[in-house]
Amino acid sequence: MKIYTKTGDKGTTNLYTGERVDKNSLRVQTYGAIDEADSAFGMARAFAEVAEVREKIFAVQKLLPKLMADFASLNRDATIIPDDVAKLEAEMDALENSLPPLREFLIPGNSKGGAFLDLARTITRRAERLACELAKVEPVHEVDKIFLNRLSDYCFLLMRCEDL
Repeated sequence: MKIYTKTGDKGTTNLYTGERVDKNSLRVQTYGAIDEADSAFGMARAFAEVAEVREKIFAVQKLLPKLMADFASLNRDATIIPDDVAKLEAEMDALENSLPPLREFLIPGNSKGGAFLDLARTITRRAERLACELAKVEPVHEVDKIFLNRLSDYCFLLMRCEDL
């Protein structure tokens, strides 16, 4: 089987549910940004020095294909569920309680892992902005927008843990 199909040569692609759309559609841009975030998470995990941070990043990466599938699909139930958001919030609460109070703005770059987590945060924020824009013109699962919002905050907390 060849890796290339030539089906996208004219600037269109298939959604997961089979619909053909332009490659620059907001839907494709949204799941593309999530894919970029996943790569940044991978770099963060590769360079993270704190084992717990690596484990938490890997757990997030297991959810990102589900999130991308939600944005790459039409007329399908969400695969990200409110329980995924609740778990992320519980992780965030535990992390925040374990960290010293934040007294100043953080400048990324104290560690390679932390810098890549900050990159993942900013890409996730872009994905969230795209999802919000998409939601103005097409159906978007509310839980997916909430998950993206929490995920960027989670990146910030993981960066703080990595940079301690």
